[in-house]
Amino acid sequence: MDNSLPPADELVLVDRELAQLDARRSRLLARRAWLIQVLYPPVAAPPLHPRPPVADSTPRGAQNVLLTLGGTLLTIAAVAFTLVSWGSMGIGARATVLAVVTGAALAAPVALLRRGLVSTAESVAALGLVLMVLDAYALHRVALAETDGLGYTAVASAVLAGTWTAYGSALSRLRIPLPAAVVAAQLPLPLGVLAAGGGSTAFAWAALLTATADAAVVLWTRPVSVRITAGTAAAALGGWALLTGGRLSLDSPWSGAPLLLAGAAVALYAAWRVPAFASAASAVAGLAVLTAAGGLLRTSLPPDWAIPGYVLCALALTSVWRPGDAQAGAGSGPIASVGAESGPVPPADGESGPAGAGSGPVAPVGAESGAVRFGARVPRGTRLGLAGAGAGVAGLGVVWALPPVVAGLLGPVARTTGVWSGEHAARALASYPATALLVLAAAVAALAVLPRLWARCGVLGLAWALLTALPVSLDLPYAATLALQLLTSAAALWIAVRPGPLTRGLPPTGRHGSPETAAPQASGPWAPWPVRAPSPPRKPVLEAGTVLGWTAYVGGVASAVSAVALALDVRGATFAALGAVLALLTGVAVLGADARRVISAVGAVLAATGLVFAVAAAGGFEDRWTALALLLVPAATAALGSRAPRPVALAVEVTGGAVGLLALGIAASRPAFLAMALALGGVIAAATAVRPERRRFASWTAAALFLLATWVRLAVWDVTAPEAYTLPVSVPALAVGYLRRRRDPGASSWTAYGPGLAVTLLPSLPAAWVDPEWTRPLVLGVVALVVTLLGARFRLQALLVLGGVVLALDGLHELAPYVVQVVGALPRWLPPALAGLLLLAVGATYEQRLRDARRLRERLGRMR
Repeated sequence: MDNSLPPADELVLVDRELAQLDARRSRLLARRAWLIQVLYPPVAAPPLHPRPPVADSTPRGAQNVLLTLGGTLLTIAAVAFTLVSWGSMGIGARATVLAVVTGAALAAPVALLRRGLVSTAESVAALGLVLMVLDAYALHRVALAETDGLGYTAVASAVLAGTWTAYGSALSRLRIPLPAAVVAAQLPLPLGVLAAGGGSTAFAWAALLTATADAAVVLWTRPVSVRITAGTAAAALGGWALLTGGRLSLDSPWSGAPLLLAGAAVALYAAWRVPAFASAASAVAGLAVLTAAGGLLRTSLPPDWAIPGYVLCALALTSVWRPGDAQAGAGSGPIASVGAESGPVPPADGESGPAGAGSGPVAPVGAESGAVRFGARVPRGTRLGLAGAGAGVAGLGVVWALPPVVAGLLGPVARTTGVWSGEHAARALASYPATALLVLAAAVAALAVLPRLWARCGVLGLAWALLTALPVSLDLPYAATLALQLLTSAAALWIAVRPGPLTRGLPPTGRHGSPETAAPQASGPWAPWPVRAPSPPRKPVLEAGTVLGWTAYVGGVASAVSAVALALDVRGATFAALGAVLALLTGVAVLGADARRVISAVGAVLAATGLVFAVAAAGGFEDRWTALALLLVPAATAALGSRAPRPVALAVEVTGGAVGLLALGIAASRPAFLAMALALGGVIAAATAVRPERRRFASWTAAALFLLATWVRLAVWDVTAPEAYTLPVSVPALAVGYLRRRRDPGASSWTAYGPGLAVTLLPSLPAAWVDPEWTRPLVLGVVALVVTLLGARFRLQALLVLGGVVLALDGLHELAPYVVQVVGALPRWLPPALAGLLLLAVGATYEQRLRDARRLRERLGRMR
């Protein structure tokens, strides 16, 4: 038949259809089982034959436990015999017992293996190995008691290692002798060095040689248990040798460097031969090389240049990593041969198959002309480990260089001198090595060549850190420090607004990751069938410009805050810094994007507030005049809010309102100026209420501020009859509200009648409470009652709430003296008892009270 699909694509299509058919069949079978259960429910019946108990363990597990226990007991008996009963026998008997028992224990596994009893043979062989150790101990005690213990142990362990290797090789089905031989082989060289009087350096060399032999065992032996044992021993002894070399590099670099370089060579060879551990082994090698090179450099450099020497070596090591390695395929192998092949070469990471097949690890002759680059010859895992070691050391160097950055940023905030005193606090970390700047600069240069987003972010952060640490490390004068901080803030904020140039050369990133894989178009007999491409979920990816912009923005804002704190030392510097920060943040608020605009707008308002404070302090303003001057800030934010976008406008106006509250708090000490400030705030709120989106909240705010201003003014004038001043305002306000309700029946009663009623009722209520006469409380109560009845009649929420509240408080004032007298005449136990009864009654009718409260709330909500 005609089939235009490639065989691989058609196979995928067939497998997908079969999987769908299997899923459909599974669902139908499950439905059939459910239907059978519904139609023919099972009848419970006792089982005819009881089920046998389930075994707690397998026969093989029980066998292993018994064999292990038996071998352990025999070993304990052998040790007890050797240590306790040895002295009660003659030398012939001793030799006979040891020879017979050890020979029997080593020979028995041969017969056991022939009969297929492998586990029993393992247990007996383990006993034989322990007996050989005891034989060696007994031989030293009897015949070689005057021999040095370390030297004898070294020789004995070497003999045991060789013997066990031969024994395990002869009986290859036994799994214990060969790993035991590897363990015994770890002792001869280190113990021999100690026996010969060698020091820690010689012991480290012996450990490294032993670890090298262990690595050879790992590479060239087949049993997994042997390779695991040798690998663990190699890691332990090699790590000890490298740690010793690292300690020597601090005290005697020329003694430690050969040891470190030799260990690095062994680790690199292991990384080359075992791709699975290439990254880890090469990282260890890289750290060893850096430690050796840095130690040698430190001997010829001044003390302040020691850390930069390590960092420069680390950055040189990171150059083995190529930026394109992350996208590199498996086409090129680790070795390019020139001439005939000379034996098999292990494949690089991700490569398989025999050497020379296609694009395997050995490239054919003539594939490339000229020398092959180092990066093409070194496996990717090895490059990754070396570069990772260099990056780690460089990162530690950057951490070492950060204290001057912290001092330059937070030093001005921790103020120890007075504001505008002209004195400057002593710089922290003034004696810190100035070479920290070199470390930061080298890190910036190293990251700048990498076309990666994280590298560009690192360049921004480290460049900002370099500029921040510059005044501390170079001990720049005050003016230069302030100018540099402002320039740093300006540069960072400009990058936050226009990060485009820094994104050049970066790989493109979509908003939802890489594009979907295109679905193969079916043709031929599969054309009618729908073919769907796999659609794995994609996580949203941030745009490079957004990430870089936020990185720069954080640094710019931090430098701006530090510059303002530093500028407080001098009056003129304060004005200059606040003006510059105000201009910068305003520019970001106008030109920026996302939340950076909102944060910058808020910061600009705060900078303007600081300028107002600075002007008031420079002019010697009293607190009341400072408060009135601060009202310029909310007035300006209200004007700007009408033209700014909604998120920015809201943030600006909220910040301006907070500054207005601060102004009211400052003016509170002078009631007359407080009344003026409240009235001005009411004017600002009333002007804001012209805007439709702010009308409701701003109108309420304006009414409250005007009312508070009136009350404060009446209190300042010692007015005892506030109605004379409030009624002339209430009457026209109520008339205006009535006319508005006629034109707009949907208008709220709070907007129409609330201000007019509040202007009279609320000031009269405190006056009624302090009035000893009965006339004002009576008139106020009557008026409140009328207002409440009108609100209930016409279903006006403002009238009902205001009138009811004033009426209740006025009535409480009238009943208060009688309540006090009654309470004083009652027994002391009666009020708690009445309170308890009240709580019981409320609890008993709690649900009904909630229902009534809900109905009252709904009725109030339906009112205008």
